[in-house]
Amino acid sequence: MHHVLVRLLCLSLLLVPFRPHAEEPPAVASKEVSFESEGVTLVGTLFQPAHPRAAVVIVHGSGQEKRMTDFAARLARDDIAVLTYDKRGVGGSGGVYAGPEVGTNNVDAANLALLAADAGASVDALVAHLPSRDVPVGLVGFSQATWIIPLAAKTRPAVRFMVLFSGPVVTAREQLRFQFYTQGAPDFWKTHTEADARDHIRNDPDRYQFADTDPRDALAALSIPGLWLYGDVDVQAPVRLSVERLDALKAQGKAYESQVFPGLGHNVAFADSSEPVDAAVRWITARTGTSPDNR
Repeated sequence: MHHVLVRLLCLSLLLVPFRPHAEEPPAVASKEVSFESEGVTLVGTLFQPAHPRAAVVIVHGSGQEKRMTDFAARLARDDIAVLTYDKRGVGGSGGVYAGPEVGTNNVDAANLALLAADAGASVDALVAHLPSRDVPVGLVGFSQATWIIPLAAKTRPAVRFMVLFSGPVVTAREQLRFQFYTQGAPDFWKTHTEADARDHIRNDPDRYQFADTDPRDALAALSIPGLWLYGDVDVQAPVRLSVERLDALKAQGKAYESQVFPGLGHNVAFADSSEPVDAAVRWITARTGTSPDNR
């Protein structure tokens, strides 16, 4: 297979600096951490507020992503402890990175399972550094992380919630069909309809063969709350179809919610508007007493 041409949610997330508060917030302690996962050492940074009300691990989107310290610091200012790490094979972390930049397929089920194992190991590392086992722990991620986080949460009972920015609730193959159709064109939705997009998602022939992943399989097995945040002009993830599928899971009793922000695209977490991240923080802090049901 010629995976080098595959565009699998690989528009790198642009880290847009957050606007500072009017008053300088208290300093948040941070330190370097390392942990083992599937035979390699991963490294990252732990942000530790004095009195954390919750704690999260940041899970990457696709691409050669290093630790996301700006985003982590933003969460830590609201008393959320954060572990952010360099992806496998990137920055200071060991292992081999998989992705189209290096001619490999990063959404094959085997690679997603490996990244989920890394996310699970990062949860263990975070929990080991918390001042109390009563601090609720969650997973926060972007884009491709929608396939990774539910897999990791299934293996870690410590995970009590999840937040996904621009996370497609479609199979990896469906995602590819959508992206090949939009070609990342920023004005796509000015010239195409939702019906057009869904027709391509259903019927376009697959250009590549690989072991597929449907996030709904893992999501159906979880009993923890989740929040998905989207921009309504996203051309990397099929937002309306994803929301529809989340609503179907919610109708089955799952505590899954979604919010769609007008005028925002795929980088909804790093838009000029701080509202999506503010909404995530409000949602997390409102659930600091939430306990997971049986999985």
